[in-house]
Amino acid sequence: MSHRALRPVDLAREAGVSTQQIRNYADAGILPPAERTAAGYRRFDTRHREALLAYRALAKGYGWEAARSIMLAVHDGDLAGALALVDACHAALHQQRLALRATGEALEAVAGQDPGGPAAPQSALRIGEVAALLGVRASALRVWETAGLLTPQREPGTGYRWYGPAEVRDARMILMLRQGRYPLARIGDVLDGLRRTGSTEALRAALSERGAALASTAVAMLEGSARLHDYVTGAAAR
Repeated sequence: MSHRALRPVDLAREAGVSTQQIRNYADAGILPPAERTAAGYRRFDTRHREALLAYRALAKGYGWEAARSIMLAVHDGDLAGALALVDACHAALHQQRLALRATGEALEAVAGQDPGGPAAPQSALRIGEVAALLGVRASALRVWETAGLLTPQREPGTGYRWYGPAEVRDARMILMLRQGRYPLARIGDVLDGLRRTGSTEALRAALSERGAALASTAVAMLEGSARLHDYVTGAAAR
């Protein structure tokens, strides 16, 4: 199979990057080794174009670092290692889906609790006790307070924080949302809706948005895998 000669600028235009970025990809091993002219210039061809497109497609679904590791493994002749990396990323996405489902179920249960119900602490707790109850550091509770997500009462004179049942419930929700990778600002929207109206609409919207993002990642992974398949099988046929 013949290979059409390509300049760095040709590859750069197709990928929407700079010619220097193409050289960086070549130096990093993301592109296959390139021959050089007598003057020292690299000779690129359609193999490098296919590798470039595979890498850029992989990065959209698997992330830049994982895509780089996959391409390096391919060019080192370690196809099994490259496929293991692909499998690991798919497994991680599956775990995120399971975590999202569990987070949604747990959050709905917590949001529906009466803050003063039997499952809630029956007296105010200090920050260390709340931290121990949730399995987090006290510093995390302080960060959430600084962000305006928690408003514990202060003991007159000493200034010690006291967390009532409602604050403990909110802390549980914050923790679970943080475990689901929600930013603090978005968590504030969820808590505001719950506190003002008792509605979990914002919570459901956040979970739905996260689910859509995971689905988008899965589609991007499919495209990246297809590009990788084309590159690997094309290279094997040469």
